[in-house]
Amino acid sequence: MSKKAELSIAGISFEDMKKTNAHGAEYWSARDLQPLLGYSQWRRFEQAIGRAVSSCKSSGNPPENHFAGVGKMVDIGSGSSRTVDDYHLSRFACYLIAQNGDPRKPEIARAQKYFAIQTRRQELSDQAAVDQERLELRKQTSEEFKALSGAAQDAGVQSRMFGVFHDAGYKGLYGGLGREAIKRRKAIPDKDNLLDRMNATELAANQFRMTQTRDKLERDHVYGQAQAIQTHEQVGHEVRQAIKRIGGTLLENIPPAEHIKEVEKRLKSVTPKLALEDKDAKGLLGEENE
Repeated sequence: MSKKAELSIAGISFEDMKKTNAHGAEYWSARDLQPLLGYSQWRRFEQAIGRAVSSCKSSGNPPENHFAGVGKMVDIGSGSSRTVDDYHLSRFACYLIAQNGDPRKPEIARAQKYFAIQTRRQELSDQAAVDQERLELRKQTSEEFKALSGAAQDAGVQSRMFGVFHDAGYKGLYGGLGREAIKRRKAIPDKDNLLDRMNATELAANQFRMTQTRDKLERDHVYGQAQAIQTHEQVGHEVRQAIKRIGGTLLENIPPAEHIKEVEKRLKSVTPKLALEDKDAKGLLGEENE
């Protein structure tokens, strides 16, 4: 693997962190992995581990083969030490933690890219793969919407003006159309959330518009309600121009997608399985069962 694709922190790579247990199986310490994935708080990281355990069950693989709760001695100063909670993790467990981590963390984004190369792909039907991508994008866009609202508040936008602020981004991106005008153009029912009726392409464009606006508000130290609203519309317009330059379909011309709740129902009815090779399936058990 090229060094560019390597996953590391402070010169120590993911592969350097690997250890071997009594069964001859490779494993990683969750405490070692925590800073690599951008988590400063153990409590937050343990929540990601909990989500990964649930994903392991859903994928048809026994969690006990991949997650083992253990204690770890840490120095607390003056020659003293104490035991803290830790987990031994298989490579597959590390992959699942990255997949279930906070998508806004650049460390998580790098880890997801790294494990996309390292780990076998899920055996999904074409439709399920499309559904999974759209559902993940919808979740990420929801998180980014909340983060942008926080950035807008920091920039001086009052809560009663949040609707105007968010509409400004839509107007820049959709050629002057606000949220309600977009829904009318696409014949989307009033009760539906606009984001729930976007396909993957439209969601990705809106997520990009949100992340870039949030970054610009912070980077340029924008403060003032009018300036923040103007900044959001400007960023939306720039994203629209980029879509035009590359010959993409303007977002107001993309037909409404099936409601995201229907996608969720379909995915739940056909749970994707992840088939691992023998060594990976046994995880922390190593050669014990052979």
